[in-house]
Amino acid sequence: MPEIVNNAGIAYVHYLSFMVCFAALVLERKLLKTSPNRGEATAMVITDIVYGVAGLALLISGILRVLYFGQGSDFYTQNPLFWWKVGVFIVAGTLSLYPTVTYILWAIPLRKGELPEVSSSLVTRLGWFINIEIVGFAFIPLLATLMARGVGLPSQ
Repeated sequence: MPEIVNNAGIAYVHYLSFMVCFAALVLERKLLKTSPNRGEATAMVITDIVYGVAGLALLISGILRVLYFGQGSDFYTQNPLFWWKVGVFIVAGTLSLYPTVTYILWAIPLRKGELPEVSSSLVTRLGWFINIEIVGFAFIPLLATLMARGVGLPSQ
């Protein structure tokens, strides 16, 4: 029984962290605007921190599922859809670096009681990055669903 609980617990953390990542991205996109007030700018910084923590939990729980709590590492690593899923996650994570660095730079004036300068061109650029991340994250469950059903595995 403890093995089932451990497997379910790790799967739950994996799914929950995925949902938090997706929600944080959607919220970041919704909050993004030129000349944010202090509360909005602070919310963006906090939302990105939540996204980062959830992304780390997603990565760690995913590794644990592949190595110890899933269907066995061979099931995953032999499936090209798994590698596509990992690739999409890596691309989304890499794209998130630009917004994250931007929000870190926002924290500097915010700590001084000032507002960050957010131009319309910056909002457009950040919007594109976040939109691509959202599309990538929306595509991951499709790959996972197909993979869980054995699609992509070599024929026995």
